[in-house]
Amino acid sequence: MCGRMKPASVNYLKSCGLREFGVVLNLGILTISDKGSRGQRYDESGKVIRDTLSQLDNRVVKYEVVPDEAQVIAGKLTEWADEGKLAVILTTGGTGLGPRDVTPEATLSVVDKIAPGFAEAMRTRTFGVTPLAILSRAAAGVRKRCLIINLPGSPKAVQECLEVILPTIPHAVEVIKGEATECATPDTGRG
Repeated sequence: MCGRMKPASVNYLKSCGLREFGVVLNLGILTISDKGSRGQRYDESGKVIRDTLSQLDNRVVKYEVVPDEAQVIAGKLTEWADEGKLAVILTTGGTGLGPRDVTPEATLSVVDKIAPGFAEAMRTRTFGVTPLAILSRAAAGVRKRCLIINLPGSPKAVQECLEVILPTIPHAVEVIKGEATECATPDTGRG
């Protein structure tokens, strides 16, 4: 099961409108792992992201595994976002409390705007699965016209977090690109 979402989860994401926007998003996956960058560990979490996104007709056009070094992470995020080819960069790893966990700091050092709702929603929803979710320091933000979102390093946590955030990404990308200016709100009957 590791590395693949349950079919019901993919169907859920499809039903939330990820395909309805009529656009295929170009995405980047940046895995942060000292051992992975040295070839000592297979990137299971990156595979979960790739497999999930490919099932939803998006294109992963950038992928790399880098060490837990803030300057390296920030440099790669800057390079990819500034090229203008990616709508979204998803990182995995380095979001915990360990001494080498620096992904949120690297992300926040390069974004123009923070988007705290992504991390808040992931922590809130996954807290129902494990109280350890509150240890995540994941961050999200926008650099130029690219949305950057940190995901945890565990394949299971990545899967759970993707289920939370993927339905909102197409609209977020439209807003970032200036193609949508208002969020749809339910009719409350108030005048």
